[in-house]
Amino acid sequence: MAIEVGAKLEGKVTGITHFGAFVDLSGGVTGLVHISEIADNYVKDVKDHLKIDDVVKVKVINVDKDGKIGLSIKQAIDRPEGQQPPPQRERTGGAGAGGGGGERFNRGGGGQDRGGRPFNKQSSGRPAYGKPSFEDKMSRFLKDSEERISSLKKNTEGKRGGRGAKRV
Repeated sequence: MAIEVGAKLEGKVTGITHFGAFVDLSGGVTGLVHISEIADNYVKDVKDHLKIDDVVKVKVINVDKDGKIGLSIKQAIDRPEGQQPPPQRERTGGAGAGGGGGERFNRGGGGQDRGGRPFNKQSSGRPAYGKPSFEDKMSRFLKDSEERISSLKKNTEGKRGGRGAKRV
């Protein structure tokens, strides 16, 4: 039997890994349910949701050229027309985490900083929660860095083996 994308099948869980579960479909064909396709909510550990020998309903979401079959348990669930899956929590972080990342750079007061805390600038240029702003941290880093480099140069130039030292 040929496995087609979009087909809903029943299978038996034959193996569990930290990244998903292997499901045996009919005819000895095995596919992988990735951890992100197990449930609508966040799955920290696959073993919390599945056990070996569980019979699960899966949907075929892709078949690679080399024969690997991608499966989904959450897409196999029959939902009434118009019902959406539960909303996933919104990620706070870099632009790569969830897309645009536009709010993080909005310094006007409505966004969030990298820790998910509200970002409201006061007139002093510091965030409302009392920690130094990024600009303050950067200028302090540059100052410390320049001081360290200059003291390092002073200490290495006076020694015989230092780089660029003049020998007499």
